[in-house]
Amino acid sequence: MLKPGTRMGLLQQRCTGHLLCALTLLEAAGTLALMLYALLWEAGNLVNLPDKRIGFYNFCLWNGTARELQCLEYKHLQAMGISLPGMALPRVCVYACLVFSIFYPIFVAHVKCTEEREGWKMILIILIIQVIILSGGLGTFLFQTSQWIHPSDFTGGFLALVGTQALLLLQILTATMYIRWAKHTHPYQSPFTEKALPIEI
Repeated sequence: MLKPGTRMGLLQQRCTGHLLCALTLLEAAGTLALMLYALLWEAGNLVNLPDKRIGFYNFCLWNGTARELQCLEYKHLQAMGISLPGMALPRVCVYACLVFSIFYPIFVAHVKCTEEREGWKMILIILIIQVIILSGGLGTFLFQTSQWIHPSDFTGGFLALVGTQALLLLQILTATMYIRWAKHTHPYQSPFTEKALPIEI
């Protein structure tokens, strides 16, 4: 039979664990929403202005003679000193991060249901990989196009990707907190299983 103090402490431990899991899922949902907005709704455009449209699939500048946006082809980009691999790599990295974001909540839910502590370490690794490929892809793209983009040109797509990066870092913090909490709750067993319950008579 559990003592009242032990029962209350166990309830608080469970609430903390459930709260961290719920926070992780909310952050994952926010990350996915921002990625979908930036890469699908905004079509990967980081700059979407009447006289300029630059993104992972578009490079359009204002043509003063024709008085309209002119979208440049790969041969024109090469002539401007923009590397084609340097444009393709960021696209692969950023859209790979979107794929991770789609399947990540499912993986988190699976780990939560099975209560596998090692799964949370894998979650942390996945988040770190996402941060690396997103920051690497975005940084490479901006380095390639910095001559044609001013800080004031950025629109919703870029801001959404920056928000995604912030949420990924927040998820890393949350996952780290959960791993530390689970370790202190019970060193060897899941804090949600009956075997982990301290029974006192």
